[in-house]
Formats: sequence, C-alpha cells, structure tokens
Amino acid sequence: MAVIGTGQAHGACSLLHAAGTGFGASISLDLPVIVKALDKPSKRVLRDSDNLLDAVLDAWTERDLPLPEGLIKEDIHWAVASKIPQSRGLKSSAAVSVAAIKSLCQATDTELNDSEIVDLSSQAQMRANVSITGSIDDSWACLTKGWKLIDANAEEIADGVIMEGAGPNPDDWIVIIALRDERENRPELEDFAPLYNEFEKALLALQQGEILNCLTINGRAVCAVTNDIQGRKISNDAFINGARSSGLTGSGPAVVIVIPSLVPSSAERIKSTLSRILPKEQIIETRFLSQDSDELET
Repeated sequence: MAVIGTGQAHGACSLLHAAGTGFGASISLDLPVIVKALDKPSKRVLRDSDNLLDAVLDAWTERDLPLPEGLIKEDIHWAVASKIPQSRGLKSSAAVSVAAIKSLCQATDTELNDSEIVDLSSQAQMRANVSITGSIDDSWACLTKGWKLIDANAEEIADGVIMEGAGPNPDDWIVIIALRDERENRPELEDFAPLYNEFEKALLALQQGEILNCLTINGRAVCAVTNDIQGRKISNDAFINGARSSGLTGSGPAVVIVIPSLVPSSAERIKSTLSRILPKEQIIETRFLSQDSDELET
C-alpha cells in the first residue's frame, strides 16, 4: 500500500445558514482533517456511510480531470484522520471533500484554484446528499481561513463571494462546542421560510461587522427551524455564565459557545454546566482560525 496523495483542511461553524436567505457564511475552526489517497485499501476502517469520497471521485472524473497514472477510479482508496465530529454541523463533509480533492491534486500533479476546489466539493456533497444547499460557504471556510459571505445562487463560485473577513483574533476567544448526539433528521429548505426575517437580521449583523452577534442570531433562528429546545437552553445558560456568543451550527445538533479568553473562569463554568447533561467526550474546546494565524498553512 502506498500513499499517492495527501490533502488537508479544517472544520468550521456557521455564521449564517444559506437556507435562510440564500446567503451563507461559515467561519474556520482549528479542527484539522487529513485525507490520504491510497493505491490499496487501508487496514483501518473507513467511516464514510454517505459515500462522500466516492462522490468526490465521481465529481473529479466528470470534469475530465486525470486519475493517478496507471490507476482507474476503483483502484483509489482512502484514509481519513479527522478531529471534526461527523454529522454535528461542524462541516465535516465539506472538510473531508476539500481535503480529498487536494489529495487528488497532489496525486496527479493537477493545479486547481480555490474556486475550482470549492466547486468540486459542493458538487460532491450534493451527490452524496449531505447538503441541502451545496454548502459553498462551508467549503470556503474549510479550505481557507476566516469567513466569507456567499451568494449560494451565484452562477459562478468565484462571483458568489460577496464579503470576507479575517475573523476574530484566535487569542482573544475560547470556543467551546457542545456536540450532543448525531442528528437524526435534517430540515428541508421550506422549513426555513417562516424564519426569513430572523436570518435577514443575522445577515445584516454580518454586513455590519458584528460577527459574533450574527452567529447568535442565526443559531437561535436554526433552533426555531428545528424546534431544538435543548439547543436554545444550552445557549441561554452559556450567556448566563459569561459567553459572548452562542448558537446552533449548521442544522445542528452542535452548539457553539464563544467566551472571552480573558475570562477563563467563564469557560470553566460553562463546561461544568454542560457536564451535567453531556458526557465529557461531547464537550470540546477549540479556537477560530483567522487569516492572520499560522495554523494549517498549505
């Protein structure tokens, strides 16, 4: 067995769910993933119940992009090492697909620009039925750092980037994630329509540079869409204990909580409160990846 290509990406959390208004934004998190393309199966069990990696290969070959010399599509196997919990709204599908595409680029000496990688990632996610919008904003956040506001209906991926920002300074904030159990059902696009005005408020907050306020407003709106009473309570309790921002990410179930790093006691109180309802392994701590930080340079 030989490694023929390696790609890296990272997780992210939602600032604005694209199903709410047609505009989406996610922000990068320090949750790394590495995907290796192999010429023979790995001995480690690969968890890919949605066949996302097959969808990546399908999207790749449909663009008439080359396969590694001497191999056909069925000869390519995968190994994934990820710190991103799956099916929690932390963009694991976008990150894995981005990293897999980068591994294929390395394996075939193919040069793709960022927009092309995001396009392939979005196509793969739609093929695998792991996204209802194409998750273009998620793919951007998993490929690059900081955040981008995306018009999900733009004809060209590059033209869909409306705004972007470096993101909060990672040294200024602690990010705690309450994972909870994997979601069983995903909302449909039409479920978001009654909350349009709330998502529009989140969009306005982002346009005004109020990133953390955007995260909170969006997260509350998604809680309403999904009728996630516990998620809303987790956020409310976090604010009582000193959080600056909190909300559901993606379509859930993970709740993202942002605390000023100058008040570590607040972070400890929040983790202690969460430990009453969640096992230790479902409470993780990470940080933002800003465009000015040196994490995960590729």
